[in-house]
Amino acid sequence: MNLKDIIQQPEGRRLEFKETIPSASDLTKTIVAFSNDAGGELYLGIKDEPREIVGIPENNLLKMEEMISNLIFNNCNPIIIPEISILNFDDKYLLKIKINRGNNLPYFLKSKGKKEGTYIRVGSSNRLANEEIIEELERQKRNISFDAELVYDKDIEEIYFDDFAKLYHEKTGEKLDDSTLKKLHLIVPFQGNMKATKALMLFSDDNLKSSMFPYAKVECARFKGGSTEEFIDQKTLDGNIAKQAELSYEFVLRHINKGAKVKGIYTENRWEYPIKAIREVIRNAIVHRDYALSGKDIKLAIYDDMIEITSPGLLLPSIDFADMQTRQSDIRNKVIAPVFKKLGLIDQWGNGLKLIADELRDYPEIELKWFEKGLQFQVQFIKKTPLKTIDKLESIPEIATKLRLSYDQVTTMLRLCLKPQSRKHILEAIGYSNHTDNYKKYMEPLIKELLIEMTMPNTPKSPKQQYITTKKGELLINE
Repeated sequence: MNLKDIIQQPEGRRLEFKETIPSASDLTKTIVAFSNDAGGELYLGIKDEPREIVGIPENNLLKMEEMISNLIFNNCNPIIIPEISILNFDDKYLLKIKINRGNNLPYFLKSKGKKEGTYIRVGSSNRLANEEIIEELERQKRNISFDAELVYDKDIEEIYFDDFAKLYHEKTGEKLDDSTLKKLHLIVPFQGNMKATKALMLFSDDNLKSSMFPYAKVECARFKGGSTEEFIDQKTLDGNIAKQAELSYEFVLRHINKGAKVKGIYTENRWEYPIKAIREVIRNAIVHRDYALSGKDIKLAIYDDMIEITSPGLLLPSIDFADMQTRQSDIRNKVIAPVFKKLGLIDQWGNGLKLIADELRDYPEIELKWFEKGLQFQVQFIKKTPLKTIDKLESIPEIATKLRLSYDQVTTMLRLCLKPQSRKHILEAIGYSNHTDNYKKYMEPLIKELLIEMTMPNTPKSPKQQYITTKKGELLINE
């Protein structure tokens, strides 16, 4: 992404702007938070509100660069090595401080120590890490996941997981004996005996699970209208986590409609929401949620115009939800995830986001939004204006006239975008340069008419952004 595009981005988990060098405390908190999280970039010489490039006097650049390096070296522990560079934008000088995600976690302020000086990035702010988060950072350093830790309070023989064993046998044809439990890392040797991992406890229906993980549940609700003021239905799913995914999915199906839709000369039945995508999001919420965060459960909310799934824990630093077409895979719970795959609840590593993106193509009337809210990750499926059926579609000449485009321009862009295309490629195909004015004149009208759409709608200025013909656009071509 070039600097011009970066400057237009909102501040967030990996990006911050400052008009001048902040206080030593604010600067080092940001550096520590970036190091503990996904890394990030801090730009000096840019006013945030309103966003304006003010620049840094040229004769101050080297002095500020040295000051920043010394502040980071003297105040942060373990050692953090920043990448500091001088940029020139419209004859104004900026300082860019790039921080990579560290591998010697956790990072903290020397003066305050680990307990009081460890910070993490939450949205565009720096938050003091609590004991749970510090422990998670230390696990990441050792490459150990929370669900792999041992349960010492109960012997394996006393843990009730018969329902899970029965489900496992039904799905795999294998008995969940000691050999299989060991192979799945649900039990591990410890001081001459076998001990259960926290993963086995989460898969169990044992009383100890309820006391150890009272928050390992899914709260499902169907609300009346678009607010949480009135319930139509409510259900708490607090059994073993292997069953939570399908029970949550069944709750969704009970509260959404299935109707007829005209496609060409045929009528087909389909759900009002992309149910495969919703099931994938629910499964991801259960498999990849942060079980170390106490007091937080998964919430599944259904409104008249939206389905919303909220899961404890931020998105893993290596996952870019905006780039859904790329097959991405990272695992927070290293014992739970392989068990879900064995049960057939995970199809193929790295295929989930692409599955969601592919099904959404058939639902141009549904908008996908995602947010990192506090220490939670939220996904929304929102109904847009109902899609016109083919018998009500305008013709291409009518569309072209209304948008003040030529017939050839409309058809060329729609046919070209049957496969994802870059903005530059689309504009060049109709004889224009990749200029913002051309984009607004020729492409934006098709987007507003729901004929083409962004493949990465949550990050419209991403350098990986591409455009694809919607279902409505395909119907228009076919007609």
